[in-house]
Amino acid sequence: MRRIAIAVAAPTLSLSLAACGALGGSGSSSKASPTKGNDVKVGLLLPETANSRYDRFDAPIIRSKVSELTNKQGVVDYANAGASAKKQAEQMQKMIDDRMDVILLDAVDAHAIAVEVKKAKAAGISVIAYDRLAEGPIDAYISFDNELAGEVQGRSLLDAIGSSASSSKIVMMNGSPTDPNAKQFKEGALGQLNGKVTIAKSYDTKDWKPENAQAHMTEAINAVGKDNIAGVYAANDGMAGGVIKALEAAGVTKLPPITGQDAELDAVQRILADEQYMSVYKSYPTEAENAAEMAVAKVQGKDIQFDSLTRDRVSSPTTRNIPAQLVSVVALTKANIKETVIADGIYKESDICTAKYRAACTAAGLK
Repeated sequence: MRRIAIAVAAPTLSLSLAACGALGGSGSSSKASPTKGNDVKVGLLLPETANSRYDRFDAPIIRSKVSELTNKQGVVDYANAGASAKKQAEQMQKMIDDRMDVILLDAVDAHAIAVEVKKAKAAGISVIAYDRLAEGPIDAYISFDNELAGEVQGRSLLDAIGSSASSSKIVMMNGSPTDPNAKQFKEGALGQLNGKVTIAKSYDTKDWKPENAQAHMTEAINAVGKDNIAGVYAANDGMAGGVIKALEAAGVTKLPPITGQDAELDAVQRILADEQYMSVYKSYPTEAENAAEMAVAKVQGKDIQFDSLTRDRVSSPTTRNIPAQLVSVVALTKANIKETVIADGIYKESDICTAKYRAACTAAGLK
């Protein structure tokens, strides 16, 4: 039985678990015999730029944390694939050729990249799957609790629809079929929705693109009827934006509850304006900082610290019992914007409360 209550708790603080002694490992990681000094070379491969989080949060936080952990001697070589699996394979090959010590890999295509993961392993380079579980012989995995994220979305949608759920129809706008996270989000959501609401249409959305979600939603509106859709499960905020465009283009003036994920700025503003019901907030600083710690600990042979950071276990289609860390998530609604994205420094009130949203901010208790 998974704990939905986690989703409404205060977000995880973006502090190093190792630094605050919360790891509970026996002994000090500083006593380990390093296999490498502070001149650590970390390769960072991120998947796309459509989601602003990668360039705005993940990459700079990882670079800063690696520098901090290595007395400013470690370096991070960052490349973004722009949603191209072919480009990412070329980027990873270059990092193998450049003899990175460890590669943090957020895969565009989790299956296709397995070839390069095997090459890295053969070259003696550790690979840590970041945010998405890549196939192949990876050494560790860090991500958010993806199934829980889907559960939170599904439960939130049911709560928003209310007592009429059993007689209501919804549309599911799932993520990309090449992203293993999308499958986990979908499974978590279905665990909450199945048997409680009618899923009139369900789509897997290529590349997570908002324009693809908009096209799917237009098709769903034509098939189900714009007045017969009581809610929309959108797996992330970008697709939620596409769903909203399709509904508005169809003449819907009172939008049904729509879920999202990633707490993007425009989604937070849509939540304030009652255009989007909720998003899933994931503490990117926590994930990024802990990923940097895992990478440096792995290269330096600090096994106690590495083991303490990877107490979970996951399996991919090719590899079983992968050491992992699953970071918790938070349901973001109008009621807890101040306690989540503002408190964690993701956005300032001035970022959110532009002139267009000033009245909505005031009503929600924001400046």
